[in-house]
Amino acid sequence: MFEKLRGALDTAVTKATTKELNEKNLKDAVWELQMVLIQNDVAVEVAEHICELTKEKVLGTRTGRLENVSKLFKSAIYEAILEVLTPEHPLDLLDFAKEHSEKGETTTILFVGVNGTGKTTTLAKLADVFKKRGFSLVIAACDTFRAGSIEQLEKHAERLGIRVIKQDYGADAAAIAYDAVAHAKARHIDIVLIDSAGRMQSNKNLLEEMRKIVRVAGPDLKIFVGDALAGNDALSQAKEFHNAIGIDGAILTKVDADPSGGAALSIAFVTGRPVVYVGVGQNYDDLKRFDPEWFAKRLIAEN
Repeated sequence: MFEKLRGALDTAVTKATTKELNEKNLKDAVWELQMVLIQNDVAVEVAEHICELTKEKVLGTRTGRLENVSKLFKSAIYEAILEVLTPEHPLDLLDFAKEHSEKGETTTILFVGVNGTGKTTTLAKLADVFKKRGFSLVIAACDTFRAGSIEQLEKHAERLGIRVIKQDYGADAAAIAYDAVAHAKARHIDIVLIDSAGRMQSNKNLLEEMRKIVRVAGPDLKIFVGDALAGNDALSQAKEFHNAIGIDGAILTKVDADPSGGAALSIAFVTGRPVVYVGVGQNYDDLKRFDPEWFAKRLIAEN
């Protein structure tokens, strides 16, 4: 996990700290850092921001031995990454649902993302998390486009003991979402999880369908599900969905196989919305809350 970026950062730090960190040498070191980040799927504007923060934290600091210079530079990078990843408005899905449930309100969560990212499986994993915390749930099968999507969702729901609200393929996704919300409210069900179609993000029909679901069903939260291995593609997808419907957070899948970690940095910074969970395997319990400190420490590990 993140081996590629961690190794590249170590190399950059070593090259940067073989001499005193005066302003000229620091400029070279920061440029090296920026190139390493960009080469590891960190968006250019994010890499520039991390480098500026790192430079600010290092400038003016005096240190003696070269090993202290290395620690100083690593510490500055760590703090810069942590600052990028720490959201201004954190989102805890469990607390959010609990607050609504205590007021007798249903929480509706819409999952968006392109095909192949693990969106439906991620929805099932989160359903398992909620159910184990005592919440009642219903799932809306609103991907009426991809062959087999409803059956896939039904298999997960059957294993988890959760009802699925569905119609035939080709049906109006927004109408299904509306029915699921109405069903939940009438029966005082705590949470509605809405699966959605995942045609490519450039498909305007898909984005219009997402907008219609939002208008008709009024989800409380819109969660983007992205593949960590997709790097900058995941970022472009997140931006498309955020511009179209305004996402509230992101879940990244396949983080256990991600050698760089660039997607998490980029999505959190560019959308201004937190990464709330990461997928680290295929089992239902392989969904972990995202911790910015854990992430930053993984990247800036001491050898």
